[in-house]
Amino acid sequence: MTDRVRARMTAKGPKKILACDGGGILGLMSVEILAKLEADLRQHGGNPDLVLSDFFDFVCGTSTGAIIATCLAAGMSTGQIREFYVKSGATMFEPSSFTKRLRYSYNDGPLAQILQTEINRALGYKDGAPLATLGNENLQCLLMMVMRNHTTDSPWPVSNNPHARYNDPSRGDCNLRLPLWQLVRASTAAPTFFPPEVVVFGEGTSKEYSFVFVDGGVTTYNNPAFLAFQMATAAPYKVNWKTGVDDLLIVSVGTGTAPRARLGLKPGDLWLLDHAKSMPAALMNAAAAGWDMTCRMIGDCRFGAPIDREFGDGVTKPGDGANWSGSKQFTYVRYDPDVSGPGLQALGLGDIKPEDVQVMDSVKFIRNIQRVGEAYSRQVSLDHFSQFAPKP
Repeated sequence: MTDRVRARMTAKGPKKILACDGGGILGLMSVEILAKLEADLRQHGGNPDLVLSDFFDFVCGTSTGAIIATCLAAGMSTGQIREFYVKSGATMFEPSSFTKRLRYSYNDGPLAQILQTEINRALGYKDGAPLATLGNENLQCLLMMVMRNHTTDSPWPVSNNPHARYNDPSRGDCNLRLPLWQLVRASTAAPTFFPPEVVVFGEGTSKEYSFVFVDGGVTTYNNPAFLAFQMATAAPYKVNWKTGVDDLLIVSVGTGTAPRARLGLKPGDLWLLDHAKSMPAALMNAAAAGWDMTCRMIGDCRFGAPIDREFGDGVTKPGDGANWSGSKQFTYVRYDPDVSGPGLQALGLGDIKPEDVQVMDSVKFIRNIQRVGEAYSRQVSLDHFSQFAPKP
């Protein structure tokens, strides 16, 4: 296990976590938001070469967020990640053959090849070198990816945490030996969009076995912010970071949200096919909002749009007092564009159709997705977590 990650985990001082939501090609919105954050950190600290892995001690993500988190942990700049999404976005969503479309819409081969190449290059490997593993020594910080183990019917947060139970090098099936690209691919294997990913554990040993994985977005952790908090502080993970508004920061970045009201809906409209189409998204959206609300309650929320009309935004305002009866465990910021019609109008993007920037495979509208992220990023400010900003 890399000494660099151990050093980041045990260094004195406050710790900073970045959590990236799932959302397919909509992840480009997150990239533009993070690009503004990176630019502000560079200017504030006077370091034009700063990348986000220099600032964040722990990066995590689900689905497309796992791609972003892994690229950041590998030391890539947001400019490099932007180029990756813009140039490779359409290729990643290569339509499957007609005979396979009843099972999944897109081939996994192009995405797998892109991930293998880009991750290896980011970690300093030459073409043709062995594929990087989760325990790669060139990863800059703690990394976690969320996926769903379909074989065991359970969410799997897989990390390079050297203290994690299944990262013990003495184990024949140590997770740190797994190909990094394959874990990212497993986290992005959205059902009906891509085929599942089969990961082999303990390969070459007498106890070799495999599991089938699908996209982490179909767990309750499409927004992995609170899960990251658990890993950073819960005793079983042995990271044991100190809590407190001046000791722990969580920046959570989404891929766009919009209420999908169905005005005029009648009870008879709800039948098997309708539920099959609408329930997964409904559950994912509810879970994402639920974890966001949890973070705004137990964390000191400095920025975020209203969750609903009763709870509001939960943002701490001078003189308002705490928004719950317990103590605050961390400083929290939530960046997530509203991509409804009114939300786009408010961003000055009334020419963009909402439906073009709301679905994960909207590769024909990459530039519009990027424009949403660019416009929204003007709201990003180091003032939201000034006590954690690097000293000029």
